[in-house]
Amino acid sequence: MKKINLKISTLSVLSLLSAFAVNAQTTIIYAGKMLAGTEQDVKEKQTLVIEDNKIAAIKSGYLTKEQLNLSDADLIDLKNQMVLPGLIDMHVHVTFERDAKRNPHKWTTEYEADNALRSLKYLQRTVNAGFTSVRDLGSSYQVIFPLKRAIERGDIVGPRIFAAGDMITPTGGHADMHGYRRDISEAVGAGLGVCNGADDCTRAVRDVIKSGADVIKITATGGVLSNTAAGVNQQFTDEELFAIVNTAHHLGRKVTAHAHGTQGIKAALKAGVDSIEHGSFLDKETIKLFKQHDAYLVPTLLAGATVKKEVLSNPNMPKAIADKVEFVAPKMQASFKLALKNNVKIAFGTDSGVSKHGDNADEFALLVKYGMTPTQAIKSATVEAAKLLGQSDKLGDLSVGKQADIISVNTHVLNDISQLNSVNFVMQDGKVLKQ
Repeated sequence: MKKINLKISTLSVLSLLSAFAVNAQTTIIYAGKMLAGTEQDVKEKQTLVIEDNKIAAIKSGYLTKEQLNLSDADLIDLKNQMVLPGLIDMHVHVTFERDAKRNPHKWTTEYEADNALRSLKYLQRTVNAGFTSVRDLGSSYQVIFPLKRAIERGDIVGPRIFAAGDMITPTGGHADMHGYRRDISEAVGAGLGVCNGADDCTRAVRDVIKSGADVIKITATGGVLSNTAAGVNQQFTDEELFAIVNTAHHLGRKVTAHAHGTQGIKAALKAGVDSIEHGSFLDKETIKLFKQHDAYLVPTLLAGATVKKEVLSNPNMPKAIADKVEFVAPKMQASFKLALKNNVKIAFGTDSGVSKHGDNADEFALLVKYGMTPTQAIKSATVEAAKLLGQSDKLGDLSVGKQADIISVNTHVLNDISQLNSVNFVMQDGKVLKQ
């Protein structure tokens, strides 16, 4: 009787393996030119073999199925294309998009589902633009995490999301509610991340992580687009910053800090944050602190350029915001140049939601305009972004064993960075999303 059971068990295993082999999807891609990502050198006439969601092999020349010993595989011909790793935007807000003509009180009539449904087009635009992964740095936990799970299940199309959920902010800080009567603000309720004092900030970090946060986003300084004349200086105390960072790191989460003003940037870096968003007012001491703490700068030049244009065309922009735009936007370029000159580590981020979703690649032109080479700019959105995410083992370059996130453009992008504004082919996790 035991022998019969053994035979049945063996047959069952073989049957399952056979079914898996039949269902396994293999794709061959012929790449005319390929920018692998790690070495940043361009290889010509390459064959990539995709098994399910990973890169299984990369071979020189255009090899046939027979030469690759494959009985069945789909073929994608990109011989006239430049193939690159899927791009990563390290600063987006996929649940909203700034619109100067919108009704500012619309939120009083809508539910979380309205934001989720509106986000579907933003997600589609983003992935169509070649950004196969994003880091969302501030969206309601009730919206962003269901969207993230829906993408992972394949229910909707969008970039792979690493999300902060609710931001950690002090009462009256950049991520708190501004511009409404106190009783209205209290009726709506504070977000999970509003906190005051080191102990309360420890509680807030734990609460945000409990809601699903992959990364912790803090508002270390005031912000340009919060409707309050509070400037862009340090908002959390040093003790609060240390409590936030220590709690997050102990719970296995990286911390990134929205920070414009110099003192706030210094305080956040001294507390041990992993990256600084915007970094509008850098000086020699902040540069030393970036190096000392091995931290990244995510410059978001596109956000500064976008709001600077809006000041000229939006008469309804509150004076408190317009004044800060005029003060901060011009400083972002100089600070970026200073960081670049001193070899601060830089990761690509746009703050999309302030700018239009799908226009993420506009950041590349600004990075190059203010001093990066096209190679450095692309590396910031691939290799360096993956390092900051802690995902270098899966994302950021085209090599065997990595996730099959692959895009293509028409010509040699290292000669013309604007080609990244016209992505022709997008594969994410081995699935073709745009061709």
